[in-house]
Amino acid sequence: MTAELYAVDGVGVDLRTPGGPRAILRDVSFDIGHGDVVGVVGRSGAGKTTLLRVLGGLLEYSCGTVVFDGELVRGPPHGAVMVFQDYENALLPWRTVARNAALGLEGRVGRDVRHERVAQALAMVELSDHVADYPRHLSGGMAQRAQLARALVLEPKVLLMDEPFGALDAITKATLQDVLLRVCEQTGATVVFITHDLDEAIYLSDRVMVLGGRPGTITFCADTGLPRPRDQLATRELPRYLEIRQLLARALRVGLE
Repeated sequence: MTAELYAVDGVGVDLRTPGGPRAILRDVSFDIGHGDVVGVVGRSGAGKTTLLRVLGGLLEYSCGTVVFDGELVRGPPHGAVMVFQDYENALLPWRTVARNAALGLEGRVGRDVRHERVAQALAMVELSDHVADYPRHLSGGMAQRAQLARALVLEPKVLLMDEPFGALDAITKATLQDVLLRVCEQTGATVVFITHDLDEAIYLSDRVMVLGGRPGTITFCADTGLPRPRDQLATRELPRYLEIRQLLARALRVGLE
């Protein structure tokens, strides 16, 4: 096992447009360790989703290198799983919760192993009582739990999450944040996620990176230094939490004044 799960060095992304190549990311460099939870924040258009797709091997980078668990990324790396915000379209409406969760295992493992891993994943996201429900029976929060369970059955090394809780109300969002933290504790999975919610980024993360500029690059990075386990009330009242919030808010304002 390498010291870092991800090693990103000097990465740039240029997209083809009718007017010629357009630089989206430039000179992006960082490392992510095994078991880290890393939040990425930045203004709309800074390249956050582009960066996540590069990490997932879904988009080619124009320069630099991306190494995942010691291997150069030139396609979706084994052990990296994407979780999207659009949970309504992510789940197949004709499949139950259990069969949606099992989708990525079909044809890859035996039935007994599949059933065991689905049961474990649904228990982790607290959906064991909804295995026979269909997506139309689920609230938004439960649908996102089902999508997370479908990722967990694959036993991922890293979850790449694009605004996973952005469409949820505040109370449901807080509950899902705590579910995700418990999943990280139980599985040891690394998480890299995008959010526009600065408080969510701080509460969940070991480290928060600010992506800014045109083209986008890492303009600021801060270790949160917050103790675990975390609490929605107590953690947000810690002096360190408030200090990190001020630092990140200032970093996000650069270029806006």
